[in-house]
Amino acid sequence: MIIHVVAPGETLSNIAAQYAVSPSRLSFDNQLSEQDHLVVGQALLVLQPDLIHETTPGETIPSIADLYGVPALQIVRNNPFLTSQPFLRQGQYLVIRYKDQSDRPLTADGYAYPFINMKLLGETLPYLGYLSIFSYGFTESGELIPIYDEPLLEAARVYGTKAVFVLTPFTEAGTFNSNLVTIASQNMEVQENLMENIQRTVQNKGYSEVDVDFEYIRAEDRIAYVEFVRRLTRRMNAVGITVSVALAPKVSADQPGLLYEGVDYRLLGEAANSVLLMTYEWGYTYGPPMAVAPIPSVRRVLEYAVTEIPPEKISMGIPNYGYDWPLPFVRGETAAVTIGNQQAVAIAAANNAVIQYDEVSQAPFFEYNHRGTDHIVWFEDVRSILAKFQLVKEFGFPRVDYWQLMRSFRQNWLLLCTEFSLSEPF
Repeated sequence: MIIHVVAPGETLSNIAAQYAVSPSRLSFDNQLSEQDHLVVGQALLVLQPDLIHETTPGETIPSIADLYGVPALQIVRNNPFLTSQPFLRQGQYLVIRYKDQSDRPLTADGYAYPFINMKLLGETLPYLGYLSIFSYGFTESGELIPIYDEPLLEAARVYGTKAVFVLTPFTEAGTFNSNLVTIASQNMEVQENLMENIQRTVQNKGYSEVDVDFEYIRAEDRIAYVEFVRRLTRRMNAVGITVSVALAPKVSADQPGLLYEGVDYRLLGEAANSVLLMTYEWGYTYGPPMAVAPIPSVRRVLEYAVTEIPPEKISMGIPNYGYDWPLPFVRGETAAVTIGNQQAVAIAAANNAVIQYDEVSQAPFFEYNHRGTDHIVWFEDVRSILAKFQLVKEFGFPRVDYWQLMRSFRQNWLLLCTEFSLSEPF
């Protein structure tokens, strides 16, 4: 795997020739057709095949996989265009294996809303051990607020991806409500009804895991919330379903703030089967411009987390988005727009911006002017994702969770399946 940073005057064809790779495949892997032209400073993922197969009449993906003794999903992951093809075409070149493709195991999860583009989901699912469907809410009496999850459940079954039932203290209006956390944690009658409804739903629909994604937990609910997670885990485990819990990104046990005071890393790590560290949102809609997940900040969270929770129970969160801020930033007035990572590069191309890379946060950014207003964009590219993968390897985590899957980012998935051997869920 090579990361090439575009220099002034370079073209797709001469970059491809430099590495002896197919120009069309280089363009596809980096979604270059979605932008006007190459952008100076843009990072390209260059994958060099180690083994290629040319298809012949009558072959199928399973028959080719058997021929080389590899999983059929490996062929789909290495050739993501196959997800949009109803059948193989004679004379197609398929990458069986890339140079230096890793055998280090990892399981990937990603969150998706029910209204996700199904073609995009189909291209993403081969890389996922889990699909977290976001999100069921609940009422003050413990009744679930349903979502239309059937199409996503069916799509996950096609690829053998395990579905995750996400529970969030959402009202019927779709907003967080800390009172719901208090009620579910403290009121045993409501808690029992909620757990009964969760169990019935996950068993009837074929979910494999329940993810408790509670935020804004009050300090006075800290222990009761732990006991809620513990009871839910025991109940779900008894019927073969695991439980994970999402954790706000703390750096110490006594960190102040509504996001942190009700979250006990050690006790929640003991209560659940696994945890998700939400290591993103340093750069956020109403905050000052900065990287969404700067590496030094992420590292501080990880270093604290492993003092409280065994690394083998930890999944590290990875953002699949960026932000576009108008300038100057004025707290309380300025709001950034959420954008996709490929969309960010397209914006840079349309405005003739030069992409820069911040070596401290290990994230790309650029500035541009549109209709007299200055903007700054922070986003993710193959370099910043690789920096996060290096943390995963360093700390020995078995899983990563992407927030979220609603925007295409092909570079990421191809990098994921070359840096790791994507394994079954743990």
